Amino acid sequence: MRKGSKQFETEAIRTQMERSQNLEHSSPIYMTSSFVFEDAEDMRASFAEEKERNIYSRYSNPNNNELIEKVCKMEGAENGFAYASGMAAVFSTLAALLDAGDHVISSKSIFGSTHTLFTNFFPKWNISTSYFDVDDLDSIEGMIQPNTKIIYAESPTNPGVDVLDLEALGNIAKKHGLIFIIDNCFATPYLQQPIKFGADLVIHSGTKLMDGQGRVLAGITVGSGELMDKVYRFSRITGPALSPFNAWVLSRSLETLAIRVDRHCENALKLATFLEGHDKIEWVKYPFLKSHPMHEIAKKQMKAGGCVVAFEVKGGLDAGRKFFDSIELLSLSANLGDSRSIVTHPASTTHSKLTTEERLAVGISDGMVRVSVGLEHIDDIIADVEQALG
Repeated sequence: MRKGSKQFETEAIRTQMERSQNLEHSSPIYMTSSFVFEDAEDMRASFAEEKERNIYSRYSNPNNNELIEKVCKMEGAENGFAYASGMAAVFSTLAALLDAGDHVISSKSIFGSTHTLFTNFFPKWNISTSYFDVDDLDSIEGMIQPNTKIIYAESPTNPGVDVLDLEALGNIAKKHGLIFIIDNCFATPYLQQPIKFGADLVIHSGTKLMDGQGRVLAGITVGSGELMDKVYRFSRITGPALSPFNAWVLSRSLETLAIRVDRHCENALKLATFLEGHDKIEWVKYPFLKSHPMHEIAKKQMKAGGCVVAFEVKGGLDAGRKFFDSIELLSLSANLGDSRSIVTHPASTTHSKLTTEERLAVGISDGMVRVSVGLEHIDDIIADVEQALG
């Protein structure tokens, strides 16, 4: 631990904005659209950026600033910006850094909406994307073009919980002068800090484990001060800022992130182990199972395996449908990272906009099930899955 720094859990709890004249113990909510100035000169200097202060909540707000500072400390980042959703963070970060004619290299295994962004929307601005397989990082250098600007990936991936070697990706990006961006949503800053492995920017959907109770939508990007300045200037103009109330909720949630994620991971590993030995399961994938193809890399760059387990029920689509219809305790929802366990069918929900060929190319079969393992007692979670399989 470097001099002056504190442990993760302490920073998560004790990183707070300055107290007001009321000397509150917990940070207040600043539900205000704008802020006032002392006089004409104060107003001029503030808009000229000669002063660092809050002007308008689309630009910054004390609650958003507190959240950003917490996540920056957790990730080892220099600066950040908080967004109204995870996809607002993904789009704004990429749009701020890409120009017409640029090229992106991305993992094939990414969230469905991010894939749609690359294939349906960025081509309108003459921005192209090449995809690499998660198990073939050696192919990346052959994809690099003179106009390549960004390497983008998730690890672990959504929904197949594949793990990518972040250090190898970071080395490729550094060698070729590319911006390396990681979606760290599945791991959270508690389990993994991609900047340590060479990432320039890290993106989160705060909607997931950061909130942890399925209450608010949020996103955040943190990383290099130089790159974040470009992202900030794009974002303050285009207006995707997080609301102060949601920022306040997330700041409170981050105080318990470590203890919650520890239990999520403990439960997820137990469920994955149970499924791996079940005669009605075709396969199961979880980063901290020894059977995971990238188990050693996962142990190298993650504290634990996360909350998501992927598996396939034997019998294909019909067996999968029967499993979903038989679930009683777990929720059928497209969210993840909730205190309540959730089962999702990616092929018909989160990745339904992909063609069958595109889904199969990234390991999403028609019968794949994604379980976001919650905080209920593990015996009850396993009992529900077991009866649904039976």
